[in-house]
Amino acid sequence: MIISKTPLRMSFAGGGSDLEAYYKYGYGAVLSTSINKYIYISTNRIFKDIFRISYSTTEHVKSVQDIQHNLVRASINKVGLNKPLDVTYMSDLFPAHEGSGLGSSSTLTVGTLNALYALKKMKVDKEKLALDACEIEINILGNPIGKQDQYAASYGGFNFIQFNSDESVIVEKIKCNNDTISLLNKRLVVFHTHLNSSSSEILSEQKEKTKYKLNTIDKMVELAKELTKMINNNDIEYFGKILHEGWLLKKSLTGKISNDQINEYYNAGIAAGADGGKILGSGGGGFILFYCKEEKQKSLRKAMPGLNELKFNFSPTGSEIVYSD
Repeated sequence: MIISKTPLRMSFAGGGSDLEAYYKYGYGAVLSTSINKYIYISTNRIFKDIFRISYSTTEHVKSVQDIQHNLVRASINKVGLNKPLDVTYMSDLFPAHEGSGLGSSSTLTVGTLNALYALKKMKVDKEKLALDACEIEINILGNPIGKQDQYAASYGGFNFIQFNSDESVIVEKIKCNNDTISLLNKRLVVFHTHLNSSSSEILSEQKEKTKYKLNTIDKMVELAKELTKMINNNDIEYFGKILHEGWLLKKSLTGKISNDQINEYYNAGIAAGADGGKILGSGGGGFILFYCKEEKQKSLRKAMPGLNELKFNFSPTGSEIVYSD
């Protein structure tokens, strides 16, 4: 049996610039971190002549092509396994990871690939895991998504990730000290909006409109670079302000990224003392993040009645095999 453990992620700036529709003109860049909420994939050879795929439902099928879960099916094909096996996945946030804005589909894909390669006794590096996951999600399945989630899940940690027009990707670790990371972690407060988001629908529209929004996304990339420079200098005083500027830009990309309910939550958070924030992921729902100094956090929590707070820490590691027998 093999078990992989792969982190979900939070993106702070530059989201949308990882779409090929944008970075083909030069490069895109995001600032993101993995967090200590994970998706676990277990896989094993089984005696019966079937493929057993277990998630919110359980599939028992005779061939890979009969598997309904498209990410699992494509991952098995990519790795080149055609003999009966079992694939089961669990999440620390299940079922809230779905449509959460935490990169769950890419985390699932990376973790599945990692486990399947290990089952095949193949050692693959982080770059290959990310590349394979991008190929599956973007090229094979045709999902209208970018590349940041696959790289965040594979590499893990706090990173500035650059997406170049030649399809190369550069992952640069943030170099600030541990005290800065700890303070930032304390000042980020996250709530679930209880709203369902459809990243595919939102990103399809965003992708189509990208050529008309190049100047806006240029500014979002500059914010990612500015925020990275500040953190590397152990300065997070204006972290919330930059989150706020980025959120205003992001909302202008399509009308589906925010809505009246999200705007109400966001405005209430700012009024309660948060310096800035954003919806995580593509928008429309999922988790909302605020940067809020410690003395204002009690007021912030009071301003979010009925919303569940996500307690988390940053995670330094990407996808890894935690059990092999």
